[in-house]
Amino acid sequence: MERLWAVLALTLPLAACGVAETGASAATAAESGAQQAAQARSAQDKVAEQIDAAYSQAAEQRRAAEAPGQ
Repeated sequence: MERLWAVLALTLPLAACGVAETGASAATAAESGAQQAAQARSAQDKVAEQIDAAYSQAAEQRRAAEAPGQ
């Protein structure tokens, strides 16, 4: 029985280090994921602005093309 307690006493601190490292890894991954999500949202907003600008330009070109024909 004493041998079992000795083994547990030696392995418990090592197991705790692994748990702490796993938690730190998870926190780092979550932070990285949040940064990627923010960058994706920024890129999505930029593309939406470019699409809106293209629609506006196309509408302006249609008006300009129709104006001389009237």
